[in-house]
Amino acid sequence: MKKVLFYGMTGEKMCFQHILLNALDLKADGAEVKVIFEGASCTLVPVFEKENNPLYRKAKEAGLIVGACLACSKTLGVLEEIEEIGMELLKDMNGHAGVKDYLNDGYTVISM
Repeated sequence: MKKVLFYGMTGEKMCFQHILLNALDLKADGAEVKVIFEGASCTLVPVFEKENNPLYRKAKEAGLIVGACLACSKTLGVLEEIEEIGMELLKDMNGHAGVKDYLNDGYTVISM
């Protein structure tokens, strides 16, 4: 079985929506898929929540979203909103969301 981690870095909504599209497509094909909000993409979490974005909602309901970077969420001013949403805050790499554990577990990491 294919294992893919999408490590979103961009704050561009359109780009992140393509992450979600690909994640859902791979999941539908039987792959094990995870999505992490890192860097500027952390600012999209409250945006997607407020607009009830259908791709985000589907990925969330499918359990594809692992969480958001603690350090970047704090730096970019969205920490409280992400905490209120109840999304996991990731900090395993000096306060940031790392990829090492996923690589060690056989995931292909795609960063966009």
